[in-house]
Order: sequence, then structure tokens, then C-alpha cells
Amino acid sequence: MENIQIHDTIRDIKSQFRLFMNGVISQSMREKGMGYKLNFGIEYPRIKEIAQRYPKDHQLAQALWKENIRECKIMATLLQPVDTFYPEIAEIWVEDMQYPELAEYAVMNLFQYLPYASESAFCWMADGREYFQLCGFLLMARLLMKKMKLNERAEAEFLDQAFTALEDESFRVRKSAVLALCKFGLQSRDNRKTLGKMLGAAAKNAGPELAGCLDEIKAEIEMA
Repeated sequence: MENIQIHDTIRDIKSQFRLFMNGVISQSMREKGMGYKLNFGIEYPRIKEIAQRYPKDHQLAQALWKENIRECKIMATLLQPVDTFYPEIAEIWVEDMQYPELAEYAVMNLFQYLPYASESAFCWMADGREYFQLCGFLLMARLLMKKMKLNERAEAEFLDQAFTALEDESFRVRKSAVLALCKFGLQSRDNRKTLGKMLGAAAKNAGPELAGCLDEIKAEIEMA
């Protein structure tokens, strides 16, 4: 798209957003700390429906992401083509994230489909920054749900990173690590056996927060 066309398209998208603005939800999000320049309070299914009216386009998605508007950023994850979303751009997007829902939508709508998704998941899980870890574990959970098999070395690395993250100071990172470990355990009986041994060992010296995470994982995989 040309710059003028992108400008006109974004203006049209914003006019669509205004039609479905929900002040109650927007106010609730602000009270919970979501400090976007503008938040229309539109629920995700409606954003997805609006996005279907527009073609996937790299320049448009990048322009939408740069807007400090909640719905524009979410729509960017829906309209960004996979083939032009290079690793360095993914890094910029993750660095720019400030709210967990953006990490969740980016992983669900875009990151899990990238040809380098597995590589990024491992890289981000090992990163010390909160949103890189959050995206890394959310992405790993998605890949495991898609039946991605880990070789022995990758499995050991994932489990080490995930169990370390269970004691992270960030609640978001801890919860995403719990999710990824649950998806790992649900993949196979062998995985549950491996995970069960590690849960037992970790429980011996676990404080209250870690014990809560371990119990959550155990309860989930025992239902399989």
C-alpha cells in the first residue's frame, strides 16, 4: 500500500472502531492499568470481524502497530503477513508490548505461524525481559498444542527454563510457564512421567508460590 492509501485505510478502520466503542469496558481497562492513548473497549471477536474486511498487508499492519491504540495493535496481529514478518521485526514488537493481552493475541494470531517460531520461543524463554519470557512460554504452549515434538536436548532446555520461570518475580511469567508445562505434560504419557518426577523433586523445597504452581500443573496433567 502507498502511504496515502495506508492513511486512508487506518482512518476508515478507526471509524469502524467508533461504531462499536464500549465505554464501560474501556473505563474498566483503564482502571486496571491499561494506559493506551485511546482504547475503544471493543471485544476481540468484533475486532477480528472488522479485520476480515481488510487485506493482509505488511505496511498497513506496521502502521497499525505504531498507533498507541489498543484495537489498532490487536488488528495489526491479524493483518500482518507471515512472510514479511522477519525476526528483527518480531523483536521490536515484543519490546514494544506493555500489556499481557497483546502478547496473547500476537502469539495466537501471528507468532505461532512464523517459520522461525520454535527458534524464537527458545530464545525468548531464556531472555531476562518480562515480555520476551511471556511471549516465549505462550508461544511454546501453542507449539506444543500443535503437536511439536522436542528432541532430548530441546526438551531438557525447555524444562530447565520453565522450572526456573516458576520462581520468577513476575506473576505473568510464572503463569505462562505453568501453561507451557501443562501443554508439555498433556502431549504424551512419557512427558507426564518426566514432568511428574520433576514436580516431585521441586516440591521438596518449594515455598508457597512455587508450591501453588506445582499443584496447578499436577492437577492439570492428572486429568489427562
